[in-house]
Amino acid sequence: MTEAAISFQGVTRLFPQKGGRDVVALDDIWLDVPQGAITGIIGRSGAGKSTLLRLVNGLERPSSGQVIVADRDVTQAEGADLRAMRREVGMIFQHFNLLASRTVAGNIALPLEIAGVPQSEIAPRVAQLIELVGLGAQADRYPAELSGGQKQRVGIARALATRPRVLLSDEATSALDPDTTRQVLELLQDINRELGLTILLITHEMAVVRDICTHVAVIEGGRIVEAGETYAVFSRPEHPTTRSFLTGVTGVAVPGFVAGQMRDAPQSDAAQAVLQITFVGDHATDPMLSRLAVECGIETNILAGAIEEIGPNPFGSLIVSLPARRPAEARAFLGEHGMMTEVLGYVG
Repeated sequence: MTEAAISFQGVTRLFPQKGGRDVVALDDIWLDVPQGAITGIIGRSGAGKSTLLRLVNGLERPSSGQVIVADRDVTQAEGADLRAMRREVGMIFQHFNLLASRTVAGNIALPLEIAGVPQSEIAPRVAQLIELVGLGAQADRYPAELSGGQKQRVGIARALATRPRVLLSDEATSALDPDTTRQVLELLQDINRELGLTILLITHEMAVVRDICTHVAVIEGGRIVEAGETYAVFSRPEHPTTRSFLTGVTGVAVPGFVAGQMRDAPQSDAAQAVLQITFVGDHATDPMLSRLAVECGIETNILAGAIEEIGPNPFGSLIVSLPARRPAEARAFLGEHGMMTEVLGYVG
């Protein structure tokens, strides 16, 4: 088992309310973030993502439970110990949080100055980080002269300044356009590979998780409802929240004109079953519907579908209709070939 860089152990966070019941932001969270992994925490607004992230660097304290970072208990750290721990946890912010009065180099140097690093060591470290994030031509520019993507690169370099063991990302790409988002995500992947840095990011975008995360945890109502390696969670989602996020990534959903007609049981002999088929691994690109027709004599009508890539692994999803009397036979055949299937309903 991979050693955990961050471990949430029975963590609960309550926010007391005047004259009322406490608001439960996090409820008995148990989660290990593997060393050297890129782990995504995904959830809707208000699910508890930001609160969970802020526990890692001690900006929030749990009401109960422990948060262990690099074998040290953040929940017990105070004063100088807490400041030392925070230097081992870099933070990238959604809205950059750069000082307008400082240049790119000056912003990157700031955490080193606060840590009391000698000036003779700061300059070469800043130069190294500027090259790492690809801002060599912008070192003397001010934030107002930078694009959104360049500002976020400064934020990443600043977060790396003190050589942290863990990098936190708070919706770091949500304010960026798609092309810039892709570039920033590729930079984070490069940093993860080159430095072996553990990255924990929160997002409400499943596409971000798909593109760079090795592991994912889905949070809903302050609880972790599903967690594991990204490919395993994507290919076999168990919780409705995970499934709803995946629909947004693949665009694979029952078309509206079909959804409006669906029933829980067939209404006539001419009814059709609506079947969702998930293709994973080596079978993701196999012509299984053709084989289903040839070998079983079951013809299907494709209603929606897509093939994605999660890391090196293909992942596909199809929604088809077929005669209502034959879904069991079709599911048995597809199951023998590694397909996962689910009957979504029936239409007339």
